[in-house]
Amino acid sequence: MQLTKNLGYLGLLGAILVGIGEFYLHYSTNVLMVKGQFNFFEFVPMENLKIGHFIAILGIPFYFAGYLHIYRMLKSGNETLARTVLGLGFIAFTVGAVWIGSRGYLGSLVRLKSEMPFETYDKIIANYNSFLEILVQVLRVVIALLSIAFSWAILKGGTLYQKYMAVFNPIFILVFFMIIGMALPQIGKYFLPILMNITHFVLFSLSLLHLNKHTQND
Repeated sequence: MQLTKNLGYLGLLGAILVGIGEFYLHYSTNVLMVKGQFNFFEFVPMENLKIGHFIAILGIPFYFAGYLHIYRMLKSGNETLARTVLGLGFIAFTVGAVWIGSRGYLGSLVRLKSEMPFETYDKIIANYNSFLEILVQVLRVVIALLSIAFSWAILKGGTLYQKYMAVFNPIFILVFFMIIGMALPQIGKYFLPILMNITHFVLFSLSLLHLNKHTQND
C-alpha cells in the first residue's frame, strides 16, 4: 500500500510540474483574446518559453508513476482492464511528451514570424499542425478510451475505489473544467491552458483519498 501511495504522490508531482511548465509556455493576459492560430505566443516572453519547456519535460516521467498508481488501485478488480488503463495512460503521456516538447520551439518560431516571408511561415505552421498539433486529438481519443476502461473496471467491483469514483474519470473531469472555464473566462484563462494537468491533479488527489479510506477501513 505504501508503494501505491508513493506512486500516487509522484503522479501528483508530475501534474504540478507539467502544469507549471505548460502555464509558463502558454499563459499571457491575452491568451483567450488573441485571434489567429498560435498568435498568443507573441505575448509569451522568451524567458517563459525556456523555463516552461524544461519544467514540463522534467515533470513528464512522474505521470507514468501516477498511472502505475492507478493500475495498482484497479488490478484487484480486473487485471485486464487495469492493464488496459495502464497501457493507455503510458501511450497518452508518451504522445503528450512529444507534443509538450514542441511548444517552446513553436513559441519561439511564432515570435520570429515577422522576420520571414509569410508563405514560408504559413507552410511551417501547416507542417506543425500535420506532425504535432494533431497529437492533441490523438491524446483526447486515448484519454476517452482510458476513461471508459477506468470506469468499467470500477463498476465491475473489487478495486480499491468506491464505485462512485467511476464518475470521476479523466474525460469527465476534463469536460467539467472546460465548461467552467468557457462559462467564466476571467477564471478559465488561468486553468484552460493547463487543463490536462488540472484534470490529472484532481484524478490523482481523489485516488489517494480513496486509498487512504481503504487503508483506514482495513
